Amino acid sequence: MNEFAIFWEWLAFAARWLHVVTAIAWIGSSFYFIALDLGLRQRPELPPGAHGEEWQVHGGGFYHIQKYLVAPATLPEHLTWFKWESYATWLSGFALLAILYYAGADLYLIDRTVLDVSAPVAIGLSVASIALGWLVYDLLCKSPLGRSDTGLMLVLFAVLVAMSWGYTQIFSGRAALLHLGAFTATIMSANVFFIIIPNQKVVVADLKAGRTPAAILGQQAKQRSLHNNYLTLPVIFLMLSNHYPLAFATQHNWAIAALVFLIGVLIRHYFNSLHAGRGNPHWTWAGSVVLFIVIIWLSSEPETLDGLAEAPPSPVAEAFMASEHFPAVRDTVMGRCAMCHAAVPGWEGVRRPPKAVALDSAVEIAERAREIYLQAGVSRAMPPGNVSGLTEAERALIVTWFEEVRR
Repeated sequence: MNEFAIFWEWLAFAARWLHVVTAIAWIGSSFYFIALDLGLRQRPELPPGAHGEEWQVHGGGFYHIQKYLVAPATLPEHLTWFKWESYATWLSGFALLAILYYAGADLYLIDRTVLDVSAPVAIGLSVASIALGWLVYDLLCKSPLGRSDTGLMLVLFAVLVAMSWGYTQIFSGRAALLHLGAFTATIMSANVFFIIIPNQKVVVADLKAGRTPAAILGQQAKQRSLHNNYLTLPVIFLMLSNHYPLAFATQHNWAIAALVFLIGVLIRHYFNSLHAGRGNPHWTWAGSVVLFIVIIWLSSEPETLDGLAEAPPSPVAEAFMASEHFPAVRDTVMGRCAMCHAAVPGWEGVRRPPKAVALDSAVEIAERAREIYLQAGVSRAMPPGNVSGLTEAERALIVTWFEEVRR
C-alpha cells in the first residue's frame, strides 16, 4: 500500500478540518461583535467615555456590556484579545492551499489550455497575487479615497472583479475561484494583524502611560472590521466553490464570483440594518434571489472540459501510461466511471461531470491516477453505491497499477 498517498490525503483532511473549525470561531466572533456594536444603546447614566451599552441573555445568565469608543479612563487587569481566531484561520488555509494546490500544481492549479507554465511559476504567481492584494487594498484605505466608505467599497469591488477575471486567465477554474477567496481572506486576516490589533495595542500602551489615545486608531480599526464583515459571506462561497463545478467550471465563472460579492453585501446589509434598529430592508433578499437566478443562468453555458486531453501528458502521467497495467485500468475506468465522468455524461440525470473530472481519455485517467487510487482502489467511495458494479478484482488492479508506478 502506498503509505505516502494515504498520509497526504489525511494531512489534507486534517488541515481542512482545522481550517473549518478556526474559520467558524473567527466568523462567529466577527458576526457577534458587529451585531453587538450595531445594537448598542445610549443613555444619560453611562460612565464617562462610554459609547453605548447592551443587555443580553444567554446560557441561563445575563450579560451587561458597555463599549468605550476610544478607551476607558482606567484599564482593567484582565483584557481578552480576539486575534488568534483570525491568524489560525489564515495559517490553516494557507497550509491547505499548499497541500492541495501547490503540491498538486500540475493537476489542480495549472490548466495548460489557459496558461502553460511550470509548477514553480504558477506557485510564484499565486503567492505574489495574494500578497499584492493586501498591499493594494491597504494603500487604497490609507489614500484620500479611504475617507469615503462608499467610494472605497466601490473601488474595492472593481478590484475584486478584475482579480476574478484575472485569475481565470492564469489558473484552472477551480483554482481561480479558490484563489479569489484566498486573496480576499488574506485582506481580512491582514486587517486584523496589521491594523486592528496593532492599533488596539497602541491604545493600551497609551492608557498605561497616562496618555489619551488618538481617536483615529479606533476609527481605522472599525473601518477595517466593517470591510471584513461584508467580505465574509463571499469568502465562504468561494472556499466551497471547488466542490461545485457549476460555479468554477463554466465560461462565466469570474462573473459568478463577482455577483456573489454583491449577494454577500446585500445579505450583510440586511442583518446590519436589523441589528442597528434601522428597519427590515426586505428588498435585499429579493435582490439576492434575482442575482442568484442570474448566476444559475450564467452557469448554463459549460466550460470546455476536453482541453487537458489535447494537451501533452505530464511526466508523472507518462509514467502511469507506460505501466503494463495501464490498458486494463484505462478500460476499467472508461467502463465503470466515464458514464458520469465525461465531458458529456451518459448517466441519466448527470449534466456535468462530478467535480469537473472527466475520465474519458487516457491522458486524463493517467493524470488523475492518485485520485482514482484513493477513491476507487483503497476506499469504496467511487462509484457511488457501486452503481456501475466495479469488482474487487478491478479495484485490486487499480491499487497494483498505482503502487507499482509510485513505488
